[in-house]
Amino acid sequence: MNSPAKPVAEESLAPELSPFRLGKHSFTSRLFVGTGKYPSYESMQECLQLSGTECITVAVRRERLIDAEGKNILDFIDTSRYVLLPNTAGCFSAEEAIRTARLGREILESLENPGYDWVKLEVLGDTKTLLPDPVATLQATEKLVADGFSVLCYSNDDPMLALRLKEAGATSVMPAGSPIGSGQGILNPNSLQICLEYLKEGDPDYPVIVDAGVGTASDVAFAMELGMDGVLLNTGIAHATQPQQMAIAMRLAAEAGWHAARAGRIARKRYATASSPEEGRIAPRPR
Repeated sequence: MNSPAKPVAEESLAPELSPFRLGKHSFTSRLFVGTGKYPSYESMQECLQLSGTECITVAVRRERLIDAEGKNILDFIDTSRYVLLPNTAGCFSAEEAIRTARLGREILESLENPGYDWVKLEVLGDTKTLLPDPVATLQATEKLVADGFSVLCYSNDDPMLALRLKEAGATSVMPAGSPIGSGQGILNPNSLQICLEYLKEGDPDYPVIVDAGVGTASDVAFAMELGMDGVLLNTGIAHATQPQQMAIAMRLAAEAGWHAARAGRIARKRYATASSPEEGRIAPRPR
């Protein structure tokens, strides 16, 4: 009689994700989380911890750092635990984004946080769609790279623009899954896959991250299954009915999608394929 199988160690069932590099930084978590729109700074603090993120993005304009009660968001962030990624949210010109990026560098240098020399660049085209202005984004990227910044570019899902941003020296191109805060998820997976193909051609380790539009955990898993290196999100957690529970869901989705992308899904077929072999079937009783 065969001896019972030995139980599999729990850690072998869920191995850690492989670290990846983003500029001079190395991360295991593939989830990057924003700090805006939460019901309170206390809620934000808990959600960041539950998400498992190692990098959080913060808008550096003064009105986003200090709330109506005079509380400073940085008092609720463990700057020794998280790498801060300053962003230029709310900027509508290259010049405004460059000034904001430099302000963020000064703030993080004073905090001695390792994220002082990089920036998540957002140069928006209008207030209705919050989609990026491609020309201004490219101009700002060129100037910030020349100024010594490691630039992570919020972009649309245009493969040609993605290539131009990489050629301009962007550390990472971050195409939108859908408009900021819309919760529509991944609207154009074909374009995102082409962006991935072009950006990683001859440079397979070049980091590509979906930024914006994620509404729930399945959106994160889908982005990772497409081959993305990570997902940056904010509203999907902050505006969930239960933000803490959604933070956990997003963490697990990023991990599941990463593993699924490397496991190799089965081919899609029009008709069924039996999972049990044909051999050894019990013959029907003769009539």
